[in-house]
Amino acid sequence: MPYVASVAITGVALLLVVLASTRWHLLLDSWALWPAVFLASAALIGEIRPLYVSKGDAPAEAISTSTPFVLALVSLGGIGPALVTQVLASLVDDLRNRRGLQKTAFNTGQYTLSVLAARATYAGLTGLPFFGGPVGVDITHLFPLLAGGVVMVVVNRLLVAVVVSIASSERLTTIIGHEAAFFAATQLVLLSIGGVAANVAASGIAFLALLCAPAVAVYLTTAAGIRHAHQASHDALTGLGNRSLLHQRLRTATARAQAAHREGPGLVLLDLDHFKDVNDTLGHIVGDDLLREVAQRLVSVLGDDTHANRLGGDEFAVVVDGDLVATQTLAHDLLASLEKPIRIGDVELLVRASAGVAIGPEHGTDADELLKNADIALYHAKVERDRISTYSARFDVNTVERLRLLNDLRVAIEQDALGVVYQPQLDLTNGRIVAVEALIRWEHPVHGHVPPDRFIPLAENSGLIAALTAHVLETALGSLAAWRAAGHDLRMSVNVSARHLSDLALPRQVHEALTRHDVPATALVLEVTETALLSDPIRARVVLTALRRLGVAIAVDDYGTGHASLSYLKKLEVDELKVDRSYVSDMGRDEHDFIIVRSTVALARDLGLRVVAEGIEDASTVVALRGLGCDVGQGYHLGRPTSADGIAQLLALPPHDPSREPAPVPELPTVPDGATTPPSGGTPVSATDPSVGV
Repeated sequence: MPYVASVAITGVALLLVVLASTRWHLLLDSWALWPAVFLASAALIGEIRPLYVSKGDAPAEAISTSTPFVLALVSLGGIGPALVTQVLASLVDDLRNRRGLQKTAFNTGQYTLSVLAARATYAGLTGLPFFGGPVGVDITHLFPLLAGGVVMVVVNRLLVAVVVSIASSERLTTIIGHEAAFFAATQLVLLSIGGVAANVAASGIAFLALLCAPAVAVYLTTAAGIRHAHQASHDALTGLGNRSLLHQRLRTATARAQAAHREGPGLVLLDLDHFKDVNDTLGHIVGDDLLREVAQRLVSVLGDDTHANRLGGDEFAVVVDGDLVATQTLAHDLLASLEKPIRIGDVELLVRASAGVAIGPEHGTDADELLKNADIALYHAKVERDRISTYSARFDVNTVERLRLLNDLRVAIEQDALGVVYQPQLDLTNGRIVAVEALIRWEHPVHGHVPPDRFIPLAENSGLIAALTAHVLETALGSLAAWRAAGHDLRMSVNVSARHLSDLALPRQVHEALTRHDVPATALVLEVTETALLSDPIRARVVLTALRRLGVAIAVDDYGTGHASLSYLKKLEVDELKVDRSYVSDMGRDEHDFIIVRSTVALARDLGLRVVAEGIEDASTVVALRGLGCDVGQGYHLGRPTSADGIAQLLALPPHDPSREPAPVPELPTVPDGATTPPSGGTPVSATDPSVGV
């Protein structure tokens, strides 16, 4: 930019003038030569070892500790030695950090102008010539020297502030105001050391050496304080900002956006999917390594860690200095950065994440409101499996109610207040019950019957799904063990949610439950949906392979309702297809549904799979399915969901022909609206309630 070029050219030109005009022999032939060499060496070291001071919501900035020694040289050595020392120190630092030519030229010009301003102030207040030789500093020169130091710092910071103002379009007065309060205390200490060094130098190099001990002590103490301040505002594991720093960054970004009357800031909340599985199966060390790698990938997208934060666990936040489109675009880029597998040691992990987006001032005018609404959007993204969701007021309508329902669900699980009912599956040729499907039910003490499709997503996204599935599995296998003990050889079907199918600990949980109830693995069928199979196919394949190795059968539930190709039937070994009720119930009236069912049954038989038709509601559907060669059926015509005792009663009856008559109804107490109340205290089951499991 023109400003940078003008500063660089002016500074370099003045540097050449000073080099040519300085009377170097005045220093070389004086008592001040070795003290000047000592101060120049200290300045060089101070430039190489700066103090990194954090400005709260901005990245740490290097504060050079060369300032006091350059200031002492302004008096002791004159303008030439002071300027050469400062420029040389700056060039060494630029080379070490591999800064570009433009940046190096600007730094040279910037430091030249600031040192010249310091010497001009000092010379003007003392009456000494500008190009004068070495002068010892006594009490009469101390104030002019400190005044020159203040001018040097002010000019230096002002030149930098103009660059920041041009680059960020922020008002120069605002930048100066922020920096004045921040740098005042630090620079005051450094300038004081410079005044002492200039005075002591007149006594010889030995006294300057004695000054090193307190100077080093001040440096180490300040560095320790800076480290502690950094630790208080940054995450120890990833080095990103923590929740406290996120609030500061949001407050600053909001104030800037409001002052400029523009949209923003944006906020992206990210949460890793199934991170708990990594900790549970591979250990926290691998989990920590994974989080560090995720943090590095986010920073690689952002370019630096200025706006990235880790809020704890597997949740990250990024502040965006832009509008809604820029924030949404960045959210996509952040998630895309995680698509490539992450290798931790010998393990290659696939990481998926969900993101919630909020933008000020539309979604919040302060940090707390933006955080709350971005969190609501993140929750919506997880529930709807959208991966990225932008906050909408309609998401917030039921938030409080959902939180209350979630808490009630947690209590219901802890108090064993959830019910399990069973729907029979019949052999369509002889009417014999060959299997049952376990279905979760919840009778809320206030809201009454809560549909599974309302509370299961809550369980999936809150970590309760494992406990919920464990409850169904334990209850179902206990009932199955009792039926088998009575001489009934049945299969038990239990639904597994998409979230739980990605849990690498599921096979162990299933094995322990089977062992506890002394039920053979071949008697258990775990039902998964096409969506669950495809949401995380690699992890699902690992889990399903381990389950089938135990002897457990795998069924694809609601087959035909997903958006999958047939390739997954080849890649993922399954044992059973369940044709969705939406096709079966209307196959007698809708030719297209009939064709779909016929094709599915033929496909299953050709693949050697068992096929179960759901939603059988009349005898004519049974006849049609028999003609297609369907093995097993399930539906209200064959048997409604009932209690374990109800299934025991049905098993005691002789098989009936489902093509001629509906299933017998167990003799159980009835309640209004056609619901059936299991005598064992289970949840009432409505006649119109869909068979939804967990």
